[in-house]
This record gives sequence, structure tokens and C-alpha cells, in this order.
Amino acid sequence: MAKWRRLENAAKIFPATSGKRDSRVFRFSCELKETVKGEVLQEALDRAIKEMPLFQSVLRRGIFWFYLENSDIRPIVVEENRLPCSSIYIRDKRTLLFEVSYFKKRINFEVFHVLTDGTGAMLFLKCLVSHYLTLCYPNVLKDKMLISSYDATEEEKEDDGFQKYYQMIKGKKRLEKIHAYQLTGVKNGEEKFQIIEGVLSVKSLLEKAREQNVTMTVYLTAVFLCAIHKEMSKRQERKPVVLMIPVNLRKYFPSESCRNFFGWIDVGYRFHGEDSFEDVLKEVKEFFKKELTKEGLSMRMNDLISLEENPFLRVTPLGIKNIFMAAANRISERRETAVFSNMGAVNLPEEFAPYIRLFDVFISTPKIELCMCSYHDNLVLSFSSCLKSTNIERNFFRHLTGLGIEVEISTKLYE
Repeated sequence: MAKWRRLENAAKIFPATSGKRDSRVFRFSCELKETVKGEVLQEALDRAIKEMPLFQSVLRRGIFWFYLENSDIRPIVVEENRLPCSSIYIRDKRTLLFEVSYFKKRINFEVFHVLTDGTGAMLFLKCLVSHYLTLCYPNVLKDKMLISSYDATEEEKEDDGFQKYYQMIKGKKRLEKIHAYQLTGVKNGEEKFQIIEGVLSVKSLLEKAREQNVTMTVYLTAVFLCAIHKEMSKRQERKPVVLMIPVNLRKYFPSESCRNFFGWIDVGYRFHGEDSFEDVLKEVKEFFKKELTKEGLSMRMNDLISLEENPFLRVTPLGIKNIFMAAANRISERRETAVFSNMGAVNLPEEFAPYIRLFDVFISTPKIELCMCSYHDNLVLSFSSCLKSTNIERNFFRHLTGLGIEVEISTKLYE
């Protein structure tokens, strides 16, 4: 009998809410300095999946919940032949939930969010790239260089962090629910979105952030809020601009899991006319300090899991649960204007550096989302958007170039 495991709390909503409007797929890419060899990448993938067999799973439908089941399906590398972040999950079909492709110098790893979060996806891509480069340059990159910092056991890799750290706490104040400003404008249509990507120096941006005594994440959050505000009318200022910012819970609750284990904070600012960037930055800094705490994240996590543990909900058939989860998701979307995901710095042994230019990430979205990651001094800021207008992205990058920071910008419309 095949091994199976229940979906963790954060993943339960994805099968019910994925579709043409939002595939719930994200793409992690590594751009090398030489053209990718497909046959070598296939061998690297075969090795990577042996190290991280959790990814060789299929999604199955139960009576009360979806669940993941181990499979023997071999993942096959393909040359890129479809739109990025296209739907991977096919309802009631036994298929893998990720795809590895390549195009020129890029290795792409796309994954359905039900299988893992950003941290887990990056772990897999790093493993894949490490094997690929070792196979390409065996005389330079010896196996002894591949000592991984991710030396967790199989049990630790498959750990459900939500269940591990859940505590039933009564009497806690529930989080305030607000209605955020919603982006308007002509949309590209279902399964069509555009990517605007900026590459800049980590050092140059870090210098500007340190001048304000804030982190790069806080700094860019303020820039994003202001970029959105420039497109708002006076009447629209009645509602706050709110960014949903995913948080890697492993930094607050020790876990080696490569499954979904993330929370989030909602960072908002209510504009009143001519607010200065410094005004916004100051409030964002205080908000991060207040909300980005173990206690605050624990309260939100417990709030979500207590709902899952509700006796009535537990015995409700899956079909009915899906209807309620889809409705709850639509309500939840009203509480945020956009999303900002910081995947952090990608760390690999220095021996790989001569062969890698950068890493980047973007995700499907029914709104607008900014994803950020860096490798050495290359910081990549990737906007994915369902809107035809690019004014917000223009405002964002103009702020950075106005500081004297050089930004290499590329634009792609996928349809």
C-alpha cells in the first residue's frame, strides 16, 4: 500500500481555490552562464528526487480532505513549451505536482503550492542545480563539495510544522478584519499575465536601507505601498493599502520540513494626501517590529488550525468544504491589495558561483505580486500581474532609479 499523508493546514485551501484565475503555481528559476544540457538535467533530476522523495507525490481526493500519496511516476525534464505558471494540478488525475523545464541558460522548477512552500521549493531547486553542475564539471566540482546544510532525516523533511506547534489557546483576541483598497483596471484575462523583472545590486539597495536604519524588506514594502498609492484617487484613499507578506515560520518555530510551513502578516497604510516616503517607512518599520513576533505568528497559526479542528467541519464532506473554502478565499482577498514575497538570499557552496548568474521567482496571481530573491550581489525583483497597466511597476522602479540605483529591467507578457 502506498504511503500517504494529510495536507498541512496552509495547503488545504489550494486544491479548492486553484483554477484558470489562479493556478496556485510558482516558478523558481536558476540562470546559468552556459546553455543548459537537457540530458544532463534529466540525470540531475533523477538524483534530486531520490534525495527529496516527498516531491514524487500525487494529490488524491478523500471523503473529508485531500491527501498526498507517494508514487513511482518518474519526473521527466522538458524543454520549455508552455506558459509559465500554467496549471499543473489536474483534478482527479494521478500526475506529479511539479515540472522541471529548461530554456537556453535557464533551469525552471514549477510547483503546485499544495506540495510545498517557497522555502521547500528553493531547497529542491538548489539540490537540482547542485547535481546538474557537478555532473557538468566533475573534474572541478568534486562530490565532497556537495555537503549540504540540509541534512534533515526523511521524517524531519516530512514533518507537519502546524500540527507540531499547535496549541489550543482560549480567550485570545482574534485578528482585526479590514477591507483593503482593491486594484482596478483592465485585466489581461484568465491564464494571461505579465512579468516585469528588475535586477539590481544587493549592496546598493542595502546601503539605502541602512541609511534609514531598516531592513531591505521593510524598505521595499514602503516603496511598494507608495507605488500603489500614486495610482489612487482621493476617494480611494478611504481604504488602506494592504500588502500580504508571507513569513517563513521555520525562523520562529524550529523545523526542517520541506512541506508548507508559512504564515503571513498584513502590512497596511492609510494614506492621507501627501504622505512622505519617510512617513510610510516609519509606520511600516513599527508594524514589522510589532507583528513579526513568535507570539503574533503563533496566534494567527492557532486561529487557523482551531477552525480546522472544529468537530462539525471535520465530518463535513469534501465537496461542501470546497464550496466554503472557495467563498472564504474570496472574502480573504478583500483584505489585501497585493502580495510581497521575500524568498531571501540563495546560499550555495562558493565553488558553484562561477557557473551561476542569478536565481529568480514569480507566482501566478489574480492581483499583483512582487517576489524577491538574491544570489551574491544580484537581487531580482519580479512583478507578476493580471493587469494590463504597468504603472505600479513603473512607479516602483522609478523610486529605486531615482536613488541612483542601476536597475536592469525586462518585460514579458504571457498569453
